[in-house]
Amino acid sequence: MSTQSTATDSGVDPFTREVVTNALQSAAEEMFLNLGRTAKSSVIYETLDYACGITDADANVVAQANGVPGFLGTLKFCVADAVEKFGRDGFEPGDVVLLNDYHGGTHLNDVAMVAPIFVDDELVGFTASKAHWTDVGGKDPGSWTTDATSVFQEGVQYPMVKLYEGGERNDAVYDIVVANTRMPEVTLGDMEAQQSSMGVGAERVVEVYERYGVETVQQAVEAAFDAGERLVREEIRKLPNGTYTAEDKLDGDSVSGDPVHVEVEVTIEDETIALDYTGTDPEADGPINAPYAASVSDVRSFFQAITLPDADTNEGFFRPLDVTIPEGTVLNATKPAPIGTDWEGSAMAADLPWKALAAHLPDRLSAGHFLSVCATIVGGHDDRRGEEFLVVEPQPGGWGASPGKDGADVLVCSGDGDTLEMPVEVMETRFPLLFDQAALDTPQTAGHGEFRGGTGFVQDYRVYNESGGFITAGFGRSEFPPWGVEGGQDGDGNHIEIVRTDGKVERHSNLTNHELADGDVARLVTSSGGGWGNPRERDPERVSEDFHDDYITRETAREVYGVALDEDGNVDEAETAALREESADEPTAAAGGEN
Repeated sequence: MSTQSTATDSGVDPFTREVVTNALQSAAEEMFLNLGRTAKSSVIYETLDYACGITDADANVVAQANGVPGFLGTLKFCVADAVEKFGRDGFEPGDVVLLNDYHGGTHLNDVAMVAPIFVDDELVGFTASKAHWTDVGGKDPGSWTTDATSVFQEGVQYPMVKLYEGGERNDAVYDIVVANTRMPEVTLGDMEAQQSSMGVGAERVVEVYERYGVETVQQAVEAAFDAGERLVREEIRKLPNGTYTAEDKLDGDSVSGDPVHVEVEVTIEDETIALDYTGTDPEADGPINAPYAASVSDVRSFFQAITLPDADTNEGFFRPLDVTIPEGTVLNATKPAPIGTDWEGSAMAADLPWKALAAHLPDRLSAGHFLSVCATIVGGHDDRRGEEFLVVEPQPGGWGASPGKDGADVLVCSGDGDTLEMPVEVMETRFPLLFDQAALDTPQTAGHGEFRGGTGFVQDYRVYNESGGFITAGFGRSEFPPWGVEGGQDGDGNHIEIVRTDGKVERHSNLTNHELADGDVARLVTSSGGGWGNPRERDPERVSEDFHDDYITRETAREVYGVALDEDGNVDEAETAALREESADEPTAAAGGEN
């Protein structure tokens, strides 16, 4: 192997460190692009419901692509648990480990792969990826449901088994994969794309080692860890020391219906941040529980958001972060607790410290957002093609306002990161569905403030199929909506409406295998974000603009914002001044909870 060593007695020089770490980052990003281009299912190639990363031999994250944040932080756990099971000497070139259970897990559909990287017979690291497989068995099509009471109902579990050993496929494991999916062609296509993308990533990593030498690359990685830690500690020093608390409730699941209490204590002390979730309720009866790795993954995203949101992440960034989540709680579930809609728990793990600190870090955090993935499965038997179909995708919603800025409209939730909505044209072509609307949910009825929370989304799936279909959906933050700050309104909550052909309308927050007849509409409605500040302090001209843009009604302008509009929708300054003077000493009737 020809190498060009740039290591010195005092370590690698900073220029080489940047070149090496950027090359490793590029390898992770190439993995990501490769998987997206070659996957079989639309939830991967259109929605981008996956993540890829590279670790060192000790499972420390070296580089990661911008995939699903709720997945990225789990990759470390996936690798660490695989190393614990097989030992560092238990791998050989060509191995691929398959896992989707509580070890590094989210829910069972999110199947992880871990593969070792060798340079001259030396284990130097691992590639790792996690992707949503459309169906992994279980009691219902699509596998995840809202009414499971045990993980055993949710699909097949792959407890760190080798899909490939020394480059040879393990046919016994392969056959188990095939036998436990309703959609083998799609599942096998995704599996092979995932495995292939990791091979591409490993090739690029080996090229870096061959060019610079093992010693230089490893020194560069260690230096990058130290630099990441140093930069994050510098940012934490800018934050106000203290102890901050927040509590909230998860909507009752569809099994017991009982709300679940969650709480956190955040301690900022000089260069460290500690989060303690002691006091959070035990595991729920239904599948809103999150494994530890999933909760920590979302917490890591929050942590980076308040420190260095624009930086490429490595393991050093998280050395100043300490997370305590008692085992057996809804945020640290244990087998056999159901975890099919785990994002409700894990997203709350990030939202709680966000809520605790928002008023204290207004330059870094917004008011609450719609939170839930609002994941949706629409499926059935496609009469045109004579085959089963499943559409799996998240729904976007409104984000919270911040001082000086209205919240963002119609973005995916914090745990979903770079995932996308599938284009309507693609879905109408591939599936027996028509879309009556995909629009902003206006006029807005909540989330008002001096700065307005972002607007939610409304999307109508109309079944265009003689044999009908079904919907499975989990919309959290329905009963306990996004929170406002400093007198801003709370949001209005997420929900689902089923509009029957006879005009009858049903309202739900959770559905499993809910029957849809030909012509029925599944209307998916996501929440506005929380507002920031008293609505009566919003610039009247901005209220007028909101009216002209159909964000609010004339009545909302008057009753919530204290702004009178003339026939043309322009501000009546005299009447507005009188309205605001009348209400100056009164609480705003529609204003939400102050935090």
